[in-house]
Amino acid sequence: MNNLAQPPRDGASPIPDVQGSADDRRIAIAQVGVRGMRHPIEVRNADGAAMATVADVEMSVSLPHHQKGTHMSRFLSLLNEHGEPLDAPACRSLVMAVATRLEARSARVAFRFPYFRDKAAPVSGLVSKMDYEVTIDAVTDADGPVVRLTVVVPVTTLCPCSKKISDYGAHNQRSHVTITVRPTADYWIEDAILLAESSASSELFGLLKRADEKYVTEHAYDNPRFVEDLVRDVAAGLRRDDRVPEWKVEVENFESIHNHSAWAVVTSDSAEM
Repeated sequence: MNNLAQPPRDGASPIPDVQGSADDRRIAIAQVGVRGMRHPIEVRNADGAAMATVADVEMSVSLPHHQKGTHMSRFLSLLNEHGEPLDAPACRSLVMAVATRLEARSARVAFRFPYFRDKAAPVSGLVSKMDYEVTIDAVTDADGPVVRLTVVVPVTTLCPCSKKISDYGAHNQRSHVTITVRPTADYWIEDAILLAESSASSELFGLLKRADEKYVTEHAYDNPRFVEDLVRDVAAGLRRDDRVPEWKVEVENFESIHNHSAWAVVTSDSAEM
């Protein structure tokens, strides 16, 4: 690799390319790059529209044992050049551009951002925003770029045991359903959200009037779920979906009567073991 940059136009001496110089320790680096970058993006949703948000971005490449460093500024240049709404094809294109521009055998890009949806309350119909934590990451692979989507969906679960043994009511808690998929066809953020919310005791809403609160409370009471029930119901939905042959679902219940959480995980590899 040429260790001298192009000479300045004024004829001054070339600026040394220190990152491109040799390293004699013979230790390759699996990933080196930048993280903690906040960047405005647009995210494409199922109906083709784009939603504006702000992402926490991480970008990295592998570094061979003989090269001293990577060129960090190129990550930011590529990120600023990337202007199209974020979806799986856009992520594949970006991670391949990173590998090419930085002359790396492998590369990774990851975007973590809040995703907002309009939700109407179940009785009053009042519309408010609900936010969900989403990560879209892409890595280069021997067979080409691989994209994974992770969505964290907050829901309500009501304890079946508490309902069975109590004379009055039952305890419930907010739960997080984390769905990670490696889709082979279009699979949208909304698909994961709807699956998680429909599997829970109740979905959550940003704005509820008294009639809505009554409905949500009674709906949850009529649909009790252990953490095991919820993780299995979501896993069953993913298993039926031909678009996502590889997936993982994790559920965490933030218990309301304990100072600990209950949690469970199912993966596409372990679902039938």
